[in-house]
Amino acid sequence: MFRNIITLLMFCCISFSIHAEEVALRNNHPDRHVVVKGDTLWGISAKFLKDPWQWPKVWRLNRAQIKNPHLIYPGDVVVLDTSSGTPRLSLLHETVTLQPGVVIEPLEKSAISTISLNVIAPFLSQPLVIEKDQLSSSPRIIAGQDNRVVLSPGTRIYINKITEGDGLNWFVYRPNGNLVDPDTNEILGVEAQYLGDAKITKYGEPASADITKAKEEIFTKDKLVPTDDKIITNFVPHAPDTAISGRIINIYGGVAEAGPESIVSISRGAKDGLEIGHVLAISRYGKVIKDPESTKGTEPVVNYGDKAATSKLVLEPGMIKLPDERIGLLMVFRVFDRVSYALIMQASQPINKLDSVQTP
Repeated sequence: MFRNIITLLMFCCISFSIHAEEVALRNNHPDRHVVVKGDTLWGISAKFLKDPWQWPKVWRLNRAQIKNPHLIYPGDVVVLDTSSGTPRLSLLHETVTLQPGVVIEPLEKSAISTISLNVIAPFLSQPLVIEKDQLSSSPRIIAGQDNRVVLSPGTRIYINKITEGDGLNWFVYRPNGNLVDPDTNEILGVEAQYLGDAKITKYGEPASADITKAKEEIFTKDKLVPTDDKIITNFVPHAPDTAISGRIINIYGGVAEAGPESIVSISRGAKDGLEIGHVLAISRYGKVIKDPESTKGTEPVVNYGDKAATSKLVLEPGMIKLPDERIGLLMVFRVFDRVSYALIMQASQPINKLDSVQTP
């Protein structure tokens, strides 16, 4: 079916009132950009805007459109119009010119993603953050075929119980340590180590399955978690509507410091108001020091309220907390109850564990 040129009226002119936060355009920004394969929504935003997460303001997206945006395809044209004095972006879809006796069908194309999916793909389904003690009630491997100790792809395994309707495809996991809030020492969840995939061959108590993929060695007592088919990859970068503050609690990839396109976990999740697509600023957490001219105080006293998200630092006399220094941006792409995975988008310095994150 042919697609006509469509100007998305809902993404019309932005009016900048004296009370509104101005959306700044980049110097030497283009007047238009032709979307090509490999483009990302963040990358296109960065061509026009100094702050790419302000994309929804330029397009005037409502909350429903932020969570389920209109798709942009290679061949579409993003046009910037400043003739009225107020920046206006519109999206032009490709046109198809027909000649008598000729029928042209556009090739099937995939919409561009928000960020590079090849970077975050392993984390869209695994690793997995679960509630404390949740794995204890998950199905577990009780034996392997022919009493095998190490279970590899193609091996039949037996599970204590999986009933029909529980699902056909499962991930194999092993608990891999607690994720702890560095400010309160509260356990936010358990991060499980992804080991491989299994496919059920017979439901029951016990059930049987075949190992179809193994990333690590799989043993008896390892746990099974159903696969999640509801993976969201099409979202719009945007700042949270409320003030959110947390910390980076883990860096992945076997590195001590993180940079652009590194994946981290942060100490805030859905219960704190985070959602997929949220962009947070990264700051070097300011140390608490003793005033060099003070003779009072030796250690800071931290007093937290009932909710860690609203915790407040209380210092003894003579102690000073240095200000946080902004050093980058990250975007949340997977959210759990108390923890989220995020991709670092920009960094002016190496990012470390315990660096703070907050609404930009």
